[in-house]
Amino acid sequence: MSDRKLAKRPAATLREPAELAAHGLVRAADLADLERVASRYAVAVTPDIAALIDVNDSNDPIARQFIPTAAELSSQPGEHADPIGDHAHSPVAGIVHRYPDRVLLKLVHVCAVYCRFCFRREMVGPGKESTLPDAAYGRALNYIKEHREIWEVILTGGDPLMLSPRRLSDIMADLAAIDHVKIIRIHTRVPVADPRRVSAEMVAALKVAGATCWVALHANHARELTDDARAACARLIDAGIPMVSQSVLLRGVNDHIAALEDLMRAFVECRIKPYYLHHGDLAPGTAHLRTTLAHGRELMRALRGRVSGLCQPDYVLDIPGGAGKSPVGPNYLLPHNSVVDEVEAQQGREAQRETRYRVTDYCGDVHLYPPEP
Repeated sequence: MSDRKLAKRPAATLREPAELAAHGLVRAADLADLERVASRYAVAVTPDIAALIDVNDSNDPIARQFIPTAAELSSQPGEHADPIGDHAHSPVAGIVHRYPDRVLLKLVHVCAVYCRFCFRREMVGPGKESTLPDAAYGRALNYIKEHREIWEVILTGGDPLMLSPRRLSDIMADLAAIDHVKIIRIHTRVPVADPRRVSAEMVAALKVAGATCWVALHANHARELTDDARAACARLIDAGIPMVSQSVLLRGVNDHIAALEDLMRAFVECRIKPYYLHHGDLAPGTAHLRTTLAHGRELMRALRGRVSGLCQPDYVLDIPGGAGKSPVGPNYLLPHNSVVDEVEAQQGREAQRETRYRVTDYCGDVHLYPPEP
């Protein structure tokens, strides 16, 4: 839009509410509440992300993802510090083994930016352990070696691309040396949040003999895929590293069909295959950013008829408690005979009504969503 007034690009990452106010990204009158938010949940807005925010738009979709608000101080029934049950499936520190053939390896607990809807928001950021200690890393590696059913290792955290190229190169070599590990997948926001970090050295670190590396990029709005971000992704793809996307369906960000069309087409234009569109997890203080499942299903039906099959992600729900992801498109979900009480939305004060559903996980077990408070 020609009348968009973008924030002035800061010289460094903004980490304090006062810094956000100085750059016109929050109101000075809100600082007391925002300090309370920042004392509990990490804040970081990189120069690249800050420069995308329209300071004249109180509902800017980039700001809604990264700029803290007082709504985060309100938790709703059913929200949980570990909403998808990582801890229940963590046999040793740093490992989450939820599915038979793959594990998460949580190497680092810091990110370039901190999403306001993050399902690990209670586990990452300042005051938390920044990286997996060497001894714990050794135990995690041994766990992977001992479990020959593990075909894929997913590096997550935090953001694994916050590690140095040297450290990443060592980790990739360690994993590729395990004969039954064939796929190493990296989940990251860095190509959009700090694209210059995806250097030639970083790309080289991810190339390893003995295993195939995939990179999953998290982005939620087409504006995040700037020229610099596209160039960072191209450096990975041109080096032979395939990419997929993951996004979260977010209220006021991408919960209308035009925004989803633009985002999915932008991914495909960048040679990134749309993979997952996640329903918002029940993390504390995130109700103002969640949609209903019914709305998400309507959007997926509309998307199917409007864009190429290349642009279709799987709409998935991470079932609370650790039962794993389930597709929640029209063919996978049945209404249950009860309705959750009306929940007054944090913004706009409108009431929204969420139907309770029966969701089947990959083992065939049935769960109610939302769960009982």
